[in-house]
This record gives sequence, structure tokens and C-alpha cells, in this order.
Amino acid sequence: MTTSSETEFDPAVGETLRARVGEYLEGAHDGRGLRVGIACSRFNGGITTRLLFGALDALDEAGVDRRDIALAWAPGAFELPLLARAFASGARPVDAVITLGAVIRGDTGHYEVVAGQCARGVQDVQLSLGVPVVFGVLTTNTVEQALDRSRSDESNKGREAAQTALEMVSVLRQGSLLRTT
Repeated sequence: MTTSSETEFDPAVGETLRARVGEYLEGAHDGRGLRVGIACSRFNGGITTRLLFGALDALDEAGVDRRDIALAWAPGAFELPLLARAFASGARPVDAVITLGAVIRGDTGHYEVVAGQCARGVQDVQLSLGVPVVFGVLTTNTVEQALDRSRSDESNKGREAAQTALEMVSVLRQGSLLRTT
């Protein structure tokens, strides 16, 4: 893990910054009234389901009604951006999309292609549609690293992806970032 006390954001810094800017926007993890799409990869499903349970736990804790959560399965991580686009622009668009997958390095160059194109596709969807699409796809060197990042505790990257999605919706709906159309 790369997170340590030296790399984490210090909330006290936020208070200092509030006094130095005219508008300080910060998101919250309140999911009440939000509709969320989850695009989850079946490939490496033993890991992705652990990420999914972490995301669902976080959404439940944030007050997202289970009826406002839509789940779609993709064969693999490479296909996640297409599901994300469908969620964000479909007949019942969502407020945010969470993509969950696990790409584990192997002996071929397949890892670089899949991980890179999945990340690019997710970014393209959110930038073109203006809907938060969170990259909750593990890109690890080993199965052990993937298992470590999908534990059923606060370190679960699916949980983190759900919290990120809620925070992005919240911050985009504030102040000068608020859409007028």
C-alpha cells in the first residue's frame, strides 16, 4: 500500500485553505437520492465480487437506496467503459458510475493493453459526458496484492471507489461548478 500518514490529506489544511480562497468546494459521502450504476467485471470474479461487496456496503452506509443501484456485469475489464457509457447516457441515466475489475500482471503484454485501455475508456466516458465514472479497477502485479486491496474492511478499493463517486457528485453540484443547464 502506498498510503501512509505522510501522504494522507490533513483535514486541518482544509480549514487553513478556506481562509485563503473565496470559494472552497469539498464533496461529501451523502448518497441519499442518488442513482448509481456499477459496472463489474466477471473476470477474476473472486476478487471483483469482494470489491462489489465493499462498494455496496459504502453505498448503503451513505444512504443510497438499493432500488437506486443498478449493477451490470461485463466479461472483463476491457468492456467496462462501454457499460459505463450506457449507464451514464441511457434511458435512466445515473448520477455516477463505479467500474470494478481486477487486472493482474501475467507473463504477456496483455496486462498493459487491458489496464491502459480500460483506464483510458473510463476517463473518456466521464470527460465526454460530464458524469463521474470512477476507476475502481485493481491493477496489481500479483493475486496476493489484489486480495489485499479487496479485503472486507475500510481498505477495500471497491468501498473507496463508491465513496469517491459520491464525493464527486457532491462537489460537482456545488458553487461555481454547478451545472446551469
